[in-house]
Amino acid sequence: MNAAEDRIWTVPNLLSALRLLGVPVFLWLVLGPHADGWAIALLALAGFSDWLDGKLARAWNQISRLGRLIDPLADRLYILATLIGLVLRGAVPWWLALAVPLRDVLLLWMPPLLRRHGYGPALPVHFLGKAGTAALMYAFPLLFLASHEGWYAEIAAIFGWAFAIWGTGLYWWAGVLYVVQVRQLTKG
Repeated sequence: MNAAEDRIWTVPNLLSALRLLGVPVFLWLVLGPHADGWAIALLALAGFSDWLDGKLARAWNQISRLGRLIDPLADRLYILATLIGLVLRGAVPWWLALAVPLRDVLLLWMPPLLRRHGYGPALPVHFLGKAGTAALMYAFPLLFLASHEGWYAEIAAIFGWAFAIWGTGLYWWAGVLYVVQVRQLTKG
């Protein structure tokens, strides 16, 4: 790793940190005042900032070790917070709320193994994992909308469930690819 990798104070890291700070605000909006409009807006802003911080990190050569840790952490926390909110509001069943984070729990053994073999704490993110996360981030606001009464609820449900099912499948498929990649790297 070079000195640039050890930077903390970068614009992409600031965006990721702000995204992390938004997680409890999001949960409060969903579970407290049921301010779904604001919660969906915050979720959309978080999704946009996720895209933007990666774009800026590459364009401005501000990729850092901290960014590689907090960016996916923010994604996972938003996914978990949204699933909790959706389940507690009765918008999605428990199986979905368990299926998505279960993948991450089952992959917790990977960072220590990678470190032991001289690799970083995490593998580079697969396009498949990014696609699965993006699909889930599209699904969640739609599923919130689907839980309302209104002309848009049925349309939101159709698209929300399509994104949720595809996103969950891609998320798990990426997890399987990570396992294969770690096995290939640590053979020997």
